[in-house]
Amino acid sequence: MASRRLRVGQPITPEEFDELSDEQLVRLVPRAYREFFPGKDFCSDGYFYLHDGTAWSFYKGGFVDD
Repeated sequence: MASRRLRVGQPITPEEFDELSDEQLVRLVPRAYREFFPGKDFCSDGYFYLHDGTAWSFYKGGFVDD
């Protein structure tokens, strides 16, 4: 995984999620939503909720569909 460059909005696998630190994960979230990232320990199933109730998924690299 070290050879792959991670970018904003890029989906990752559950294994990659487990390996990455909070600092690395927050860089995958668009800048406008980074303040809502609660830290890896509070991301149930690889996603977290934003202030408006939508959810950002690391596994999809975007918002969870309603």
